[in-house]
Amino acid sequence: MIMSSRTDRHVVVVKGGHSVERQVSLVSGRECAAALRRVGYKVTEVDAGNDLPKELCKLSPDVVFNALHGRFGEDGCVQGLFEWMGLPYTHSGVQASALAMDKYTAKKIFRSENLPVADSVFAFSAEAFSTHLMEPPYVIKPVNEGSSVGVHLVMNKLDRSRLSEKDFPDRVLVEKFIPGHELTTTVMGSQPLGVTDIITEKWYDYDAKYQLNASKHVVPADIPREVYEACEDFAVRAHLALGCKGISRADFRWDNNLGVAGLYLLEINTQPGMTPTSLSPEQAKAKGISFDDFCNWILEDASCNR
Repeated sequence: MIMSSRTDRHVVVVKGGHSVERQVSLVSGRECAAALRRVGYKVTEVDAGNDLPKELCKLSPDVVFNALHGRFGEDGCVQGLFEWMGLPYTHSGVQASALAMDKYTAKKIFRSENLPVADSVFAFSAEAFSTHLMEPPYVIKPVNEGSSVGVHLVMNKLDRSRLSEKDFPDRVLVEKFIPGHELTTTVMGSQPLGVTDIITEKWYDYDAKYQLNASKHVVPADIPREVYEACEDFAVRAHLALGCKGISRADFRWDNNLGVAGLYLLEINTQPGMTPTSLSPEQAKAKGISFDDFCNWILEDASCNR
């Protein structure tokens, strides 16, 4: 158990922002702020807008808890601001955040570390919608979004006709679909917190992640020991390969017909959700770490030059 410490330090929880994950970030920020207040910190919540630098100058916090999700908050942009202002902050730094958010670049790094990733093709939207860049089934996803935002599954050659190029940014990743299980592992510092098997009635999309009762989480996952250990090993190696700090969450697909050979690393999330339905706090709880202690650990890990 991580023991909470009381302090007079002023913490600013930055939440909201401009990304399509704004609503989730508002919930994450609210929950984390409440936890940090219970621990004993003086906490101010800031909805990140264009005046964020001005707000931070006015408040002059001792530390920033970054509860932003998605673009601008999870891709190195706001991390650069915190570094420029000399404000200690939580989660990963500029470089690791940027690398993790760029799925194509992250995959190249994972391959260089001999981590298993699904076959994929980087493409511009016009190309992806003019021809099948690989045989279905495959997934089309934005290169730089999180939480399954804008992810579409193409099961056969007719499926693509339901989609419009206008639904996607200029750059997309076309990735082989791996049937089977959705697995995930949180890394805290350099320690894995176990494996969750995510069970849904449909594709594990944005709604399935954040709507109450939209998915069932089995934690610890009831899967073969060798697959469980591989998830933990791959998650830690990916966390270190990207240079992540604090906590991160590795998402996997596992074809259970192939054993360990069917396990594929999809991506690393450097700002995992902290909502009532989120996976990382759930895994921490399964390890005996309360939500308050989890938030306190993340805050105590904050620094500059991350």
